[in-house]
Amino acid sequence: MLGWFRKKSADKPEKPKQPAAATPPVESPAGGGEPARAPVAGEPQSGGSGLVSRLRERLAKTRDLFASRIDDLLFGRKQIDGELLDDLEEVLITADLGVATTHDLLEKARRLVDRKELSDPAALKKVLKDGMLGYLQASLEKADFSRPASGPFVIMVVGVNGVGKTTTIGKLAHKFVQSGQSVLLVAADTFRAAAIDQLQIWGERVGVEVVAGKAAADPSSVVYEGLEQAKKNGQEVVIVDTAGRLHTKANLMEELKKIKRVMTKLLPGAPHEVMLVLDATTGQNGISQVRLFNEAVELTGLTLTKLDGTAKGGIVVNICHEFNIPIRFIGIGEQLDDLRNFEPAEYVEALFGGRDDRKES
Repeated sequence: MLGWFRKKSADKPEKPKQPAAATPPVESPAGGGEPARAPVAGEPQSGGSGLVSRLRERLAKTRDLFASRIDDLLFGRKQIDGELLDDLEEVLITADLGVATTHDLLEKARRLVDRKELSDPAALKKVLKDGMLGYLQASLEKADFSRPASGPFVIMVVGVNGVGKTTTIGKLAHKFVQSGQSVLLVAADTFRAAAIDQLQIWGERVGVEVVAGKAAADPSSVVYEGLEQAKKNGQEVVIVDTAGRLHTKANLMEELKKIKRVMTKLLPGAPHEVMLVLDATTGQNGISQVRLFNEAVELTGLTLTKLDGTAKGGIVVNICHEFNIPIRFIGIGEQLDDLRNFEPAEYVEALFGGRDDRKES
């Protein structure tokens, strides 16, 4: 899906990484969930035996609420009836799949039952898995990053306070650096001096330059300076941090629109990606965040953080079904490499867990 992160740049030698700064441990921003020290070169960044096993481990809370309850519900049933489907509806909604998504999934199952194509309760699990996978895959049809013909690839990152936005930017910069790209970070969150400091610390950790203005400076002017510098120095990727803001505050959303206009004026086609970072633990409130940010700046991709901290991981499916905006990355832990490319099949497999080996007595 995101080929930039799967191979090194072939047309030039990889740039040496800047060594991690010898800074004392820093307190993570609210919701960042980030380790207090810089990673050591060559040190394993994550455990586990593959992405699926890591996802299964991190999605344990959701699986206990979702897959385990489905298994318990289906175990020992001889037929599919109205009571079973009603109970299944409760399980799906409780896991934050949402009313509309749940209704569509169960309508498909009911049609199969009515046509006598589905009678075994155990087969309902496959119907759910296939339906959820279909929603996730449909959103990925427009998932690839489109490289501009010239100039830097610009990513504008938005989101409310506390979702782990700055942490995500740091991890994303690391992914680009690992794939051989030159990266520039722009600290356009000038409303909080701490936000500028946090991004600069991340720049030191992953070995990339940060353009930052003074606190309370015009965010658009900082963005302008950053893009000018990237064009001059030939940097390939620019990631712009914006102020965390309440999505319900119209004046703050207008500031985002202004930043986007400045980007487009200076570099036609930019921003090439408008990425919303969303805290998976917010549940249905996340749906309203997606809707309002999308109306303001036309989102092109999503990153979901803190999936390891929620029992309602069905929100991933709900968002894809409701908005058809691709989920590009998911955060499944605190390590630098725990920002993962989103792979629908692997996610669904991890969400449902392994085969239910229980036997009827």
